[in-house]
Amino acid sequence: MASSDPYKDKNQDEPGTAQKIEDLSSFVKSSKFGMMTTRSGELLASRAMAVAGQEADGLDLIFHTNNQSGKTDDLSSDPHVNVSFINASGEWASISGLKAWLGDLGDGKHDGSENDPRIGVIKVEAKTATYALAKGTMVGRAIEVVKGAVTGETANVNKLREISEQEIKQHRGK
Repeated sequence: MASSDPYKDKNQDEPGTAQKIEDLSSFVKSSKFGMMTTRSGELLASRAMAVAGQEADGLDLIFHTNNQSGKTDDLSSDPHVNVSFINASGEWASISGLKAWLGDLGDGKHDGSENDPRIGVIKVEAKTATYALAKGTMVGRAIEVVKGAVTGETANVNKLREISEQEIKQHRGK
């Protein structure tokens, strides 16, 4: 069914759930750093975060954090979170989920080591994901954009993929 978004219609790609999850996981792994967005009262707050690990075939993301920071307060009052990634080629991903676990790894010492109780772990359990991978070469994409500008047609430059909540639930239950 066509949407009202011509970009989405032209670039939508449906290779199957397993392939979508594998490609998303690879993209996140290669990106290393993302922007985590939380709700802070009535506002949104974003901050750069380094991915420390992935679970559930790469769907769930693990981050280390200072548990005395604002993001831990945000997550304690509202578990909804979004983590987004982008690279220099314009490929991007947006993973929407819930904070599944916020832990304190320490033993009461505040020395900045792995035993420091201020160091915690945030696990983001993915609920949905949307991402775009570049299609073809940079030259090919540039030609497609120029062609679109001349003809008025939407450029077909990405493989736009969505992983629904239902697909994630089915994958987790496999």
